[in-house]
Amino acid sequence: MRTILFILTTLSVIGLAFWAYRENYATQKALSDTQELRRTIRASHARLAVLRAEWAYLNRPDRLRDLAELNFDRLGLLPLHPDQFGRVDEVAYPPDPLLPITNPVDVSNMTAATGDQP
Repeated sequence: MRTILFILTTLSVIGLAFWAYRENYATQKALSDTQELRRTIRASHARLAVLRAEWAYLNRPDRLRDLAELNFDRLGLLPLHPDQFGRVDEVAYPPDPLLPITNPVDVSNMTAATGDQP
């Protein structure tokens, strides 16, 4: 009986050691994946900051004004004035579409069938 207990204890210790070994490597892999993901996020943030700076540089009003003047013959862009805008109540919205009647009900025979006289 004592030998069986020693064998079971030894096997359980070996099994637990194998489990701990596998969990250790799984944890190390998850940590390296997390670090790689963080590196990717940092690189994406840096790339986004560069793109935002480029967008701000390209959208400078003086640059856009110069481009509009250079390409006036081709584009015909003019500056906006306040009197070019309309009010909301001046907008002509399309009328609501009529809903189709899919299953009509004949009401002319209903009063005769119920016995009600108008």
